[in-house]
Amino acid sequence: MRSPESGAIRHLSREDLERLGIAPADVVTAIEEILLRAGESRAWNAPKPVIQPGDGRYMMATLSAADDPPFLAVKALLLNPDNTERGLPAINSLVTLLDSVTGQPVAVMDGNWITAVRTAGLSAVAAKRLARPDSAIAAFIGCGVQAHSHLTAFASMFPLKEIRAFGRGTANRDALLAAARAMGLTALAGGSAREAVSGADLVVSTVTVSPQLVPFLDARWLAPGAYAAITDLAGPWMAEGMPAFDRIVIDDVEQEAAMPEPMVAPRLVAGDLAGLVNGSVAGRRTDKERTAFIFRGLGLGDLALAALAYRRASRA
Repeated sequence: MRSPESGAIRHLSREDLERLGIAPADVVTAIEEILLRAGESRAWNAPKPVIQPGDGRYMMATLSAADDPPFLAVKALLLNPDNTERGLPAINSLVTLLDSVTGQPVAVMDGNWITAVRTAGLSAVAAKRLARPDSAIAAFIGCGVQAHSHLTAFASMFPLKEIRAFGRGTANRDALLAAARAMGLTALAGGSAREAVSGADLVVSTVTVSPQLVPFLDARWLAPGAYAAITDLAGPWMAEGMPAFDRIVIDDVEQEAAMPEPMVAPRLVAGDLAGLVNGSVAGRRTDKERTAFIFRGLGLGDLALAALAYRRASRA
């Protein structure tokens, strides 16, 4: 495939990215294709470096590259829970896209949109293989940006009828409930986390990680057959309850091995997302299995979505 032409660096703001009309199915396809190329040594992903100063901030970067699409993507991200008091998003990030042949920079784009959409995309790729196709009830623990992107993705994949929402802030919770009702879904506020997840087919955990976070979710509360998308390093989940999952898949076993603290006990991990996509890791085997996808974030997902957005913007 021909390398991108040299020229001005394209800037894609959040508004620009939203106008591209990228559907959840487009994101899933792009991520699946890049993961298959990674298995063929045609795309590469480096374990993410992380800086935690000890004051609640979480700083990290992702690096991934491919020859098809011919790009290298770098994302820098900083999470600061104190940002809410400043009237700012808790997470802020930027994605830089370079030509993977020449190194010429081709685009910079809003990393918050990329992070939200690609994270839901990763969950959706796993859900295709780990969730029951007839899943109708979704529970959201945490009601911020990631909850909205997961609602959009899962509503396009499953015959959703009802959502439950539980979170610290009533404003975020009510906004998520309103978004679900606008889709024609029944939307209920959970009185407790246990009430929200009990009987749910899909559970989405997007709690902001902080040193003060005390685990409050128990996998043993989940109904047989439930699928959990756990985007928050499993921080809010009680470690003693995790064996209740029959099958746990993570995003990248190589990246996880390089981390100082595992998200979940390694003995409970069946494999990673690339293995799930290429078939070397089994997906759901029975309707009664409790399954989970637990992830830190995968640079290849950033690359897949950033490349898709850049190409669509260039055509437009």
